Amino acid sequence: MERKTLTRQDISEALYRHVGLSKYESAQMLETVLEHISNALIDGKSVKLSSFGTFIPRQKRERIGRNPKTGVSATIDARRVISFKASKLMKERINKSEKH
Repeated sequence: MERKTLTRQDISEALYRHVGLSKYESAQMLETVLEHISNALIDGKSVKLSSFGTFIPRQKRERIGRNPKTGVSATIDARRVISFKASKLMKERINKSEKH
């Protein structure tokens, strides 16, 4: 299976081709959607995209880690992270595509 990264440019181009918006309008629409998603996550809200999955912001505590190269212990600062949980439908679609 060849790995390729889907970029903003790819999504904007798909909007241009399939929806019929201009390239500028497609790029603006994508940026607006991503901004709404980002702002919700910054505000600590989960973002659920039906049939796709849910992005969940979480707070991680400070902890002690170890540098794998040197073995030296170091403190890992507390931070906010985003986890993603794929929907049941998305998991089924991904697993079905692997069988081909």
